[in-house]
Amino acid sequence: MKVNIRNFFSLSIPLLIGLAIIYYQYTTLTHEELEKIKISFLKADYFYIFLSLFIALFGYWSRAYRWKFSLQHLGYKTHFRNDLMTVCVSYLVNLTIPRSGEISRAALLKKYENVPFDKGFGTIVAERIVDLLIFLLFVVIAFVLQFEKLYKFLIDKLPLEKIIYLLVGGFVTFVIFVFVWIYAEWKIINKLKQKLSGLIEGMTSILKMKNKWNYIFHSFFIWLSYLLMFYVTIFALPETANIGFDVVIMGFIFGSLAVGFTNGGIGAYPLAIALIYSLYGIPNDVGVAFGWLVWTSQTLLTIFLGLVSYLLLPILNKK
Repeated sequence: MKVNIRNFFSLSIPLLIGLAIIYYQYTTLTHEELEKIKISFLKADYFYIFLSLFIALFGYWSRAYRWKFSLQHLGYKTHFRNDLMTVCVSYLVNLTIPRSGEISRAALLKKYENVPFDKGFGTIVAERIVDLLIFLLFVVIAFVLQFEKLYKFLIDKLPLEKIIYLLVGGFVTFVIFVFVWIYAEWKIINKLKQKLSGLIEGMTSILKMKNKWNYIFHSFFIWLSYLLMFYVTIFALPETANIGFDVVIMGFIFGSLAVGFTNGGIGAYPLAIALIYSLYGIPNDVGVAFGWLVWTSQTLLTIFLGLVSYLLLPILNKK
């Protein structure tokens, strides 16, 4: 009963947040802005949308191909088609409960390739850590490129005094956390330490694997494909076709963050894109239209590939 309640809230809360954001966007847009968004959808050059979807396929392929290196390191030789289809299904499942796709991916691998769930899941956790590090690299590059713009934005929105208070408060909180982490014997802290040690072990296993450089190459290739598929979509609308690459990477970062905020980024993704583009003088209606174009096309691709893969897995693995 408790599990069902937890699953219900895990699914419904992010979805409700996303729907609330959509409602907020709709109610804050004027009639003229809504009409402009409709026009943007009608006049968009969908060649670039389909080009971005084509590039996205390379990201799917590369993620599945990278996976085989860590599985081989553990002594398991899997069929690539199963690796690819389980990846596609995991993206689909992530549209329901955020991050639940990783569990389904490991479960499907156990079902169709007989890889123990804990070992399969461990390789996926290691992937996520690598992905996080690469994403943080993108964040650092973007903030270095846009430091003046972001600094001016923060100063305009937050007085210097408040920024100092936030920094001091953050530092004090960090110091308290470090002391609690080192000296506290609380049950929850010990559990967290055990999980962290497992994550570190998963990370270090990458450095020990035979094909670690291939693994690292595909890790960067995956994120470059994500960035490229986002970049080409700016040419779908004339109002965004001439924005600089530094602006594109900011939109990419905030859009990526929004995906984890609600179910697949529903509502949050277009809002994040519109907000960050507004810093660079792009009208709100254009930013919203662009965000919905990108989000809708990528989500439809995710649903299509996920459903097809889910149907094909049992058919292609009949004994």
